[in-house]
Amino acid sequence: MAFDLHAYLARIGYSGSTRPSLTSLQQIHHAHVCAIPFENLDVLLDRPIHLETEAIQEKLVVARRGGYCYEHNSLLLLALQAMGFDARGLAARVVIAQPPSVPPRTHMLLLVQLEEEFWIADAGFGGATLSGPIRLLPDCIQHTPHGDYQLESLGEEWLLRHRRGDQWLPLYRFDLVTQYPSDYLMANHFVYSWPHSHFRQHLLAARYLSDGGQVALENRRFSRYAAGKGERHTLDDLSALYRLLHEEFQLGLKHSLYGISEEAFIEMMTRLAQREKSSTL
Repeated sequence: MAFDLHAYLARIGYSGSTRPSLTSLQQIHHAHVCAIPFENLDVLLDRPIHLETEAIQEKLVVARRGGYCYEHNSLLLLALQAMGFDARGLAARVVIAQPPSVPPRTHMLLLVQLEEEFWIADAGFGGATLSGPIRLLPDCIQHTPHGDYQLESLGEEWLLRHRRGDQWLPLYRFDLVTQYPSDYLMANHFVYSWPHSHFRQHLLAARYLSDGGQVALENRRFSRYAAGKGERHTLDDLSALYRLLHEEFQLGLKHSLYGISEEAFIEMMTRLAQREKSSTL
């Protein structure tokens, strides 16, 4: 199935130029993360995550669902390439929790070349994802509509950091080796099916707001950030939490294949709570 660029642009609400330029890259990247949320509902529902063009379009564009890095950045890559951008996929090792050993490459990001400059694009790293591309340059603070980032050169690798308050939080390490669909097929299968995967333990959702704010969800804890201030509260009512997915994260929940009923959602959250309780005993 051919990629439908017009449907994608309508999904993210973008009506500007599609000629390859820094301006269009910045605007499309920002529109994408404001329109399509990061979320892992299908992983928790034991549904396989498919990365074929048809599946990604149907889920994220037609069904108006979200997804995680492999879905977001595969979709963004398809769009950029359809517009004529020189873009390719990379892979990263997530170090946000500062693991004691070297973690596997379980994150997808993009490298975009514009004339003689290289840019990193990433629409799928949850609450800390980029909301605009950053130049592949070391040791300089780079601003996006939703935060500041910095790259450090580690020889053949790069480390991405995100500023949180007065601290710089390491996010992931990556090199510039091109990844192919077979590479992502293997890594994606590991991420959604490995019993100890982070995505199988917690409900996660995040969406940037066009005014610079953000909404985020971790299990039952909902957060809203705007103008440097944040509010958080826990929702014990699972029906209210289900409605929140549509109202705050703008998730489509009625699609014949990618929809989620309220009953299935409540059952899923009940299983998560029971698993969390048993792990603490």
